[in-house]
Amino acid sequence: MTTLAGAPLAPLLDRLFAEAAASSEELNHLLADVPDDEQARLVRSRTDYIDLYSRLKAFPLPVSRETGALLYMLARSCGARAIVEFGTSFGISTLHLAAALRDNGGGRLISSEFEPSKVARARANLTAGGLSDLVEIREGDALTTLRTALPDTIDLVLLDGAKALYPDILRLAESRLRPGALVVADNADDSPDYLAHVRSPANGYMSVPFAEDVELSMRTR
Repeated sequence: MTTLAGAPLAPLLDRLFAEAAASSEELNHLLADVPDDEQARLVRSRTDYIDLYSRLKAFPLPVSRETGALLYMLARSCGARAIVEFGTSFGISTLHLAAALRDNGGGRLISSEFEPSKVARARANLTAGGLSDLVEIREGDALTTLRTALPDTIDLVLLDGAKALYPDILRLAESRLRPGALVVADNADDSPDYLAHVRSPANGYMSVPFAEDVELSMRTR
């Protein structure tokens, strides 16, 4: 049995996904007053996204169950030992990645989250899941928290924070990506500059859209 499928993690994830589903109606109600074009502008803005995400600090904004499973499988299959995550939120994606590290025999996951209340929730969830020893959550602006003290070699990067910052966050880790390292970007369609970068073979990636909301890229050099 994998760590992902056993206790205490499996029932914890069931609860967290159920809570996220239950909060979706309230989230939709909150966003109903914000026109779609304005939501898109806020998400793609390099500055105004802070206002949007501050309004959403009580919501988990998780990856889907399918994306969570995909993250676990990718990290297991590439034998990941060093993972960087942008956007912890309540830690649902973090739990999947940390479970893969556990089943790979150990490693380190560095995650960054700017909302203090979400950092507290994520740390509590990691403790409940028995995975806190594998994860370091850095609180603050990821452009600062992920600028230094990253692993010399990175096996996998997850981008799931402010979409406008995807290109900048990738650049912080790019020189440390080993050949064959994977980069997973959730909702990457909201970051056209990022897509242009990873979809250009000249930049050292092979990249494909995966499912409806994920861009999966592999470092080729």
